[in-house]
Amino acid sequence: MTNQEAASGAGGGHGGGCAFEGCCGRRRGSVRLIDARMPELARCLTLFQHVQAVTGGPAARIDQAGSYAVPTVRGEAFALTPGAITLRLDGVASAAVARDEETGSVAVRLFDADGATAHQGRLLSEGDRLLSGLAGTVAPGALRDEPGPAPGVPGWEDGDQLAQLDAILADGGAARRAAIHRYRGEHRPIGAELVPAVLDHVCSVGLPVGVAVFAPAAVQVCGGRVHVTERTVGGRVFAAVADSSVEIDLTRVRGCHLVRSAAAHGPTSAIELDDEDGRCVAVLTQFGIVEERVHTAWEHLAASLPDA
Repeated sequence: MTNQEAASGAGGGHGGGCAFEGCCGRRRGSVRLIDARMPELARCLTLFQHVQAVTGGPAARIDQAGSYAVPTVRGEAFALTPGAITLRLDGVASAAVARDEETGSVAVRLFDADGATAHQGRLLSEGDRLLSGLAGTVAPGALRDEPGPAPGVPGWEDGDQLAQLDAILADGGAARRAAIHRYRGEHRPIGAELVPAVLDHVCSVGLPVGVAVFAPAAVQVCGGRVHVTERTVGGRVFAAVADSSVEIDLTRVRGCHLVRSAAAHGPTSAIELDDEDGRCVAVLTQFGIVEERVHTAWEHLAASLPDA
């Protein structure tokens, strides 16, 4: 598939459907392909100050308004930047600036090699829409013969928290989940129906939490206090986490696991949600350095969750 085909025919995340406004080619507009390689892509994204950033698919989605932190790629060091849109990328094959002629809206879109939408950032200010014209363009197919070096699959079997995150980012975590018996840390299945109660609890006691939502070739991460939660009759769960809005469709979640791995404060639990294809769509955990009492309270909560 060429970069042009990816930009014009992108769909949503894993499992069909589309989590992104206007990405399916049904509206009139123009598309300019931009350089999807790093660090050129990072320089482009960090130009913009007022962005509505969305990552996800049918089962989970994260939405945050703000400016981008410098995105990282799989294999690099990682830190959650409070208040900033935090992305980690792997296998972004093409990128485009798309303008909707009907509404005048402008968005930056990232695609994987199959043309699936990895991430969308809608530019909210006129200044950012003007700045988008400064992004260097590339000809369709110009980068196909110049792939960047592909990082190796992380050693997740005895790896730390970041190794687990990168193993999920590599292929949605499907290979890792199929071989999870090789993981040397603690892991056990739990019921996905516990997730709303977990979010309600951390909201009520003011316990910060980190959330990562995955799409093909990208993960967007947020962390902080949960301000409000809501669950619909149809099985959707909403949570306002710090500056982000997180949505999980529990009817599309087919598996849920509690996995502990080494992190800044020692072994740290993560709640991983899988879709029907065995791909991880979202993770709830504690990222990086947090207060010791926060880590302790999170681990007590995780230990209290019964096995599935």
